[in-house]
Amino acid sequence: MTIHTDGGCLGNPGPGGWAAILQYGEKRREISGGEIATTNNRMELTAAIRALEALKQSCSVEFFTDSQYVKNGITQWMAGWKRNRWLTKAKQAVKNRDLWMALDAAAGRHEIEWRWLKGHAGHAGNERCDELAGEQMARIKREHSAAELAEALRRFKAETVGLDAAPDLFKAG
Repeated sequence: MTIHTDGGCLGNPGPGGWAAILQYGEKRREISGGEIATTNNRMELTAAIRALEALKQSCSVEFFTDSQYVKNGITQWMAGWKRNRWLTKAKQAVKNRDLWMALDAAAGRHEIEWRWLKGHAGHAGNERCDELAGEQMARIKREHSAAELAEALRRFKAETVGLDAAPDLFKAG
């Protein structure tokens, strides 16, 4: 199984989109979605989560992302975060902990080789994901007024601060 993902947003934070392409031999599936107010990193993580959740059974995956944040987070940083009860080395709450925990759960079902590739460098899978994510961002902007977008952004900022600063309610591991 090969997976390509991408995520982004218009402004950071702002309206966001994510996309994934899952390919096994000749079979190919494209999935995408978006959120009215989010960050680029949250969309990158969401793309990875949704792609892995779309797999019906455990499998071996070659996973391509243009996000160093996603690749390094899952391959280098997560074990330490879990040992430290989802705190960074600086004893700060891990940003996007909700999505990191979801990605950890989704990835745990599979054998994954995480590969980083440079975005906007002509990789067909990455370019298509970027296009699909962009379509989601454009859809959100079309479907919502400026006032709705501004209110969603205000709520997102307030909720995100609360989420990332919340006391640790999770068991280690």
